[in-house]
Amino acid sequence: MQQIAVLGSTGSIGTQALDVIAANTDKYKITVLAAYQSEQLLAEQIEYFKPKFAVLIDKQAADRMAARYHGPTKILTGEEGLLEAATFQQTDTVLTSLVGFAGLKPTIAAIKAGKNIALANKETLVAAGEFVMALAKEHNVSIYPVDSEHCAVFQCLQGESKRQIARIILTASGGPFRGRTIDELENVTVEDCLRHPNWSMGRKITIDSATLANKGLEVIEAKWLFGVDYEQIDVCVHPQSIIHSMVEFIDGSVMAQLGLPDMRLPIQYALSYPERLPTSFPRLDFKALSALTFDVPDTVNFPALKLAYDAGKKGGTMPCVFNAANEVAVYAFLNNEIRFLDIPKVIANTMESHTIVHNIDLDQIYIADTWARRCALTAVADFRKR
Repeated sequence: MQQIAVLGSTGSIGTQALDVIAANTDKYKITVLAAYQSEQLLAEQIEYFKPKFAVLIDKQAADRMAARYHGPTKILTGEEGLLEAATFQQTDTVLTSLVGFAGLKPTIAAIKAGKNIALANKETLVAAGEFVMALAKEHNVSIYPVDSEHCAVFQCLQGESKRQIARIILTASGGPFRGRTIDELENVTVEDCLRHPNWSMGRKITIDSATLANKGLEVIEAKWLFGVDYEQIDVCVHPQSIIHSMVEFIDGSVMAQLGLPDMRLPIQYALSYPERLPTSFPRLDFKALSALTFDVPDTVNFPALKLAYDAGKKGGTMPCVFNAANEVAVYAFLNNEIRFLDIPKVIANTMESHTIVHNIDLDQIYIADTWARRCALTAVADFRKR
């Protein structure tokens, strides 16, 4: 039986992962659950799954839970508690679904402890892809992609040589504002952004989908997961979200992975690989499909995707800076401090101000992240005044 730690268990990916695990109790057992501050939901998860450890990163939330919980699960708190949980000896696989750069440190700790990684935290590879992939190789650890697009590519490559890849084609829904003009985007609200047409996701990633920054993050992630050049990674808008991504091979053949837009499928595959498990999820009915359509991404009205490509190609600390600036801008928008169209402007201003460091180590990644957040906050303040 595989022992699983879920970091970010109360978020969208975490709760769906627990659905998968609850449906396969003969295959999986939860050893660790970790969340930021959702104490009530975490308490319910503890009651059901009975892990060895549970973590609430927010100390006040952890103190409240520890005061009222008297069961066998050990309640930990803060970053120290998260790292202890991520490296728990009995765990086989750590599913990392914490939001943003915060997922990097526990993922690195888990790799160093010899844990396989089911990766739903794309920012880990965006900020430190070269370092993390080398570390996984050093410790003989496998990284299984949970993002639907990267899981699709991973499935298309089974039995194939990466040397035979001509292109990886990541599909994008286009988000809630596909086809909108700049004038139409001028006054969109947070609530408008959160109405994604196909996927149910957390707030931050849903905003990223609306700006196309999420697809940019996925481009950088794909570079490190599959060892290809940026010139070999294309993005194709596919509004139906039925084809989750494709691989074109050097002979012109294209393989695609299809399915309904349901994150439980890639989560389960990441946990069960190389086995496939039966599911009771709704199935794709081709007779009910009216059309599968495709388009090029609009990088004029949604420039975050181009900024991500630029960051990836420049390399060094620039992808980390892109990610940090995007996080700051998204949360500023969610707090109604800046407008939707200001998000890529904050990113661009931060990138333009950055002096790239190449041949980086982990310390330089953390320095770049801290610098970028300060710079992005300054840009947010400037846009707030306008």
